[in-house]
Amino acid sequence: MNKIETNQQTSPIKEDILRIIPLSGLGEVGRNMMLMEYKGLILIIDMGFKMPDDGSFGIDYIIPDISYLRGKEKNILGAIFTHGHYDHIGAIPYIQPKIGNPILYASPLAKGIILKRQENFPNQAKLKVEEIKDSKSFSLGPFKITPFRQNHNIPENLGFFIKTPVGNIVHTSDFKFDQSPINDLPTDFKKLEEMGNKGVLFLMSDSTGAENEGHSLSEKTIFENLEEIFKQAKGRIIASTFASHLNRIQQIIALSEKYKRKVIVDGLSMKDNIEIARRLKYIKTEKQTMVRPNQIPKLPDKMITFCCTGAQGEKRATLMKIATKEYRFLKLKRGDTIIFSSSVVPGNERNVQALKDEFYRQGATVYHSQMMDIHASGHGHQEELKQMIKLMHPKFFMPIHGQYSMLVKHSELAQGQGVPKKNIVVAENGDIINLRKNKIYLEKNKVQIGSIMIGKLGLSEVDKVVLEDRQALAQDGIFVIIAIVDSKTNKVKGSPDIISRGFVYLKESKNLLRETRKRTINTINRMANSSEPINWDYIKNEVKRELSEFLFRKTERRPILLPVIIQV
Repeated sequence: MNKIETNQQTSPIKEDILRIIPLSGLGEVGRNMMLMEYKGLILIIDMGFKMPDDGSFGIDYIIPDISYLRGKEKNILGAIFTHGHYDHIGAIPYIQPKIGNPILYASPLAKGIILKRQENFPNQAKLKVEEIKDSKSFSLGPFKITPFRQNHNIPENLGFFIKTPVGNIVHTSDFKFDQSPINDLPTDFKKLEEMGNKGVLFLMSDSTGAENEGHSLSEKTIFENLEEIFKQAKGRIIASTFASHLNRIQQIIALSEKYKRKVIVDGLSMKDNIEIARRLKYIKTEKQTMVRPNQIPKLPDKMITFCCTGAQGEKRATLMKIATKEYRFLKLKRGDTIIFSSSVVPGNERNVQALKDEFYRQGATVYHSQMMDIHASGHGHQEELKQMIKLMHPKFFMPIHGQYSMLVKHSELAQGQGVPKKNIVVAENGDIINLRKNKIYLEKNKVQIGSIMIGKLGLSEVDKVVLEDRQALAQDGIFVIIAIVDSKTNKVKGSPDIISRGFVYLKESKNLLRETRKRTINTINRMANSSEPINWDYIKNEVKRELSEFLFRKTERRPILLPVIIQV
């Protein structure tokens, strides 16, 4: 790997100040992206997306706002990635072309997932991805970076020990401490202790599990509980988890082989990830284990394990298609066992509950993490977070990755471990954290941040105004009134036509519609004959304003209102 050195200076930032700028990922779960800037030189950590909530109609992903990087493309040293989950790598195709396509640094597994996904963007410039590995140091400008292995729920999850001119910084990545993981090595506490003994000026630590007491579950416990389900199941097993949860997928495959079941996988991203992981030997299978979906009718029910995406209730995912009877290779029947082996992402609770209810209606046996321990978080709970702080004993501390309440709780845990409150920063997206050898503080100014929404299967950005219109349509509907105007007299001919969708039922709202037509006629006739030349756009806007106020007074709803004036 080439060592990148540069003395380029493009900013008046003082020599002894390092700036840390979270563009996203704080005060939310997902969409992780952070900048470290020294004398104008910028190091990027992660470029993730997050899934939209129920109110984001037609939105596929929400990605970071990179306005701050405009005009600074030549100052970007590169981007380093903690692991291959999409909340850390998913925004790459949308961000890379806009920041000059800098070199990316990722583990072999994360690199494979990044490049495979990039095949969906054939018109973009080829990505330049360098492989990084546990304990193998490399330098980017003033930053000497040493990756270190951390347990999560995907292999090759890396934290970073970063030597900077102001001091040593540790970024934990997502992490948990697991002494008996599946498909991974146990936490290397000796290495963590050695890092702490080198002197850590600033610790940035995962906060996702900060509100959970005790210690996170080991993957060994999950494996044992999943095995109980496999023992009891007499029919088909349909297991759903995250497409990138490769450790869980390996457990499902191993148990299927133990109990003489064939494994069918569906879901494009899951199949791609499994193929990459098999190449790197992170997923191991016997030769005859994996079969295609069209083989399902030829196999006895007790020999079928079906593994798919959709545990979050996603409408286009395979699990939802099974629930709605749209999946052609498998029709649900009594005796089937459904396993939800994932946590519910905040905002998806209603979708997941509706999906579970539908499976119960169709007679399936359903298992989920609220019933028994069949999913372990990949994020450490309070005891692990406190242990990390003890191992690093940092001078300064900032909680990252999580809702604001999680960040606050994590900051309280740090105080309990002896970090002075004045040395802790609870930051939000867009904050500029200035770090010196003996001081940490927030700048008064923030960088521009927002939510960039990706729609149409990820092919374009969706403007905020478009999303607001979609939300208004869903909440209050649309109301169209069409008036025909005589071009000679400039008066309305006949009675205007009305189209209402999702607002009021026309047959039951005759008085309202009669008054609406009357007001429309009066407004057009009054304004069209009051001035020359006639500004029809202005008249339409006045009709819209008057009708909007009238309809809100009568219904307390604000539909999208579209007046149409046609001259004949």
